[in-house]
Amino acid sequence: MTQDEYGRAYQRGVELTRRFLLSRGAHAECAQEASQAAWAKGWERLHQLRQESLVVTWVNTIALNMYRRLARWDSFGELDTTLSSGPDRVFLAIEAGRILDICNPKERFLLEQQMHGITTHELACRMGVTETAIRIRLLRARRSVRVRMERRAAQLRRANSNRPAMECDAA
Repeated sequence: MTQDEYGRAYQRGVELTRRFLLSRGAHAECAQEASQAAWAKGWERLHQLRQESLVVTWVNTIALNMYRRLARWDSFGELDTTLSSGPDRVFLAIEAGRILDICNPKERFLLEQQMHGITTHELACRMGVTETAIRIRLLRARRSVRVRMERRAAQLRRANSNRPAMECDAA
């Protein structure tokens, strides 16, 4: 695809991309920003486009991924501002520590690195593997922790259901 062809596709498709993001729940300003950024990223990665007739679909996919990433980071920011100090923050740290305690050493290492903001690219370089391998390892680590947590919760529910109920004193 030539520069002129991409320019014409941009003129036809940028509004379609914006409307696509709006249909996925994006706010108007965010949809406009993400659609512009997606078309710019598409331009940078034009060599990856396999079928020129699907340029709008391809850019829409880029835009949706960008929007999701932005929404995820915004939600992290909201959590951080609402729990920036106080006892809630301490309890979150305690719970994170408990979760990490049930991990095996390899899972714990990966999850701790991710919690400290190390990117998959940086981890891949450090460990001498691909980013895809790191993503898969992180996915497996999260699933493994989830299974262990569910098992532990089931054990606690069983233990509590077998315990006799305490009678309250009538006042």
